[in-house]
Amino acid sequence: MAEQPANHRNSRSANRRSGPGARRDAPITRAVVLNTALEIVDRDGVDGLSMRRLAEAVGRDPMVIYRHVSNKAAVLDGVAEIVFDRLSVDTAAADWAAQLRVVAREFRELALAHPRVVPLLVTRPLATPLGQRPPAVVRPLEGILELLTRAGFSGADALHVYRALFGFLYGHVLNELQEIVERPEETDEVLRLGLYRLSIEEFPLVRELAPVLAAYDGATELERGLDILLTGLAATLPSLEE
Repeated sequence: MAEQPANHRNSRSANRRSGPGARRDAPITRAVVLNTALEIVDRDGVDGLSMRRLAEAVGRDPMVIYRHVSNKAAVLDGVAEIVFDRLSVDTAAADWAAQLRVVAREFRELALAHPRVVPLLVTRPLATPLGQRPPAVVRPLEGILELLTRAGFSGADALHVYRALFGFLYGHVLNELQEIVERPEETDEVLRLGLYRLSIEEFPLVRELAPVLAAYDGATELERGLDILLTGLAATLPSLEE
C-alpha cells in the first residue's frame, strides 16, 4: 500500500509524456512553444489557448514557457509570425502581376489550412506598430515592395498596391471561411441560404442572386477579385518604366 502513491505519480508523469504534443524529452525552444500553440489554436481556437494548456502540451512547468514568451499576447503574436513566415515572395519574378497572384493563392491556402488562426493574421499585426512587428510579419511587405520597385513602380505606388492586395485578401478569406449555409440538405437556394427570412420587397436583388450566392467558390472568387484589382491598378497607376 505504501508504494501506491509513487506508482500513481509515475503513471501521471508517463501520461504527460505520452500525451498529444508532449515533448518532455526534447529541448524547449521558442519555436517548439509557438508551434505547439499553433496546434492548440488549430484544434480549439484562440479561446482554447492558455498558458497553462500550452505548458501541459509542451510537457513542462509553466515557468519554462515564460522563459520563451512573456505572456499570452506574445504567444498570439508568435503564432501569427510562424504562419506569415510560410508566405514567400519571389522578388526577382519577371511578371509582377503573376507573382502577386501566387502570393494571394498561397495566403488563401494558409488561411484554409489554419482557419482558426486567420483572425490573428488579420488583427494581431495591426495591434503593433510596424517597426515592432516580428520580421516574418513584415517580410511579405518588404518582398512585395522589392518586387514592384524592380518592375518600375515608385515606392509609394508599390505600397499602395500592397495595401490594396492585402486589404482584399483579408476580406476574401474572412468572407470565405465564414460562409454559412443554413440548410445544406435543401436544393432550393433561397431555402439553403435562409434568404426566405429576408423581405423580397426590401431585398429583391439579394434574393434574386440566390443561385449565385449558393454557388460560391472561394478559388474562383479569389481569381475574379484579383482580375479586377490588378487590372484596375495597372490602369490607374502611372505608366511603368520600360
